[in-house]
Amino acid sequence: MNFLVIILNKEEYFEKITSLLAEAGIGGATIINSECIGHYLAYEVPIFAGLRQLVGEGKATNKTILAALDSDKVFIKFKELLVEEDIDFTKPGVGAIVVIPANEVIKSKEESE
Repeated sequence: MNFLVIILNKEEYFEKITSLLAEAGIGGATIINSECIGHYLAYEVPIFAGLRQLVGEGKATNKTILAALDSDKVFIKFKELLVEEDIDFTKPGVGAIVVIPANEVIKSKEESE
């Protein structure tokens, strides 16, 4: 079992990615509104105000999607669907996908669907 983390900076991909997750058989995901730490420090912590020039005036928020993966097959399918839709996380500004091995996940079966 693995744990999937998607940090999505390009929110215009959000609806498509959530649809692709469902199509790949990845259910029970959690969606969190999130913010880059650099932007947070530059705009919320006065001592780091000098960072504003580095992070710019761009959008502060992104989406983080978390999901437990019951099999490697669903993640492989999700990656194939991303390629078909030309959503490339290796391009700057799109975001990141991380898959972390999970030794144990305790949850009800109904919450996975």
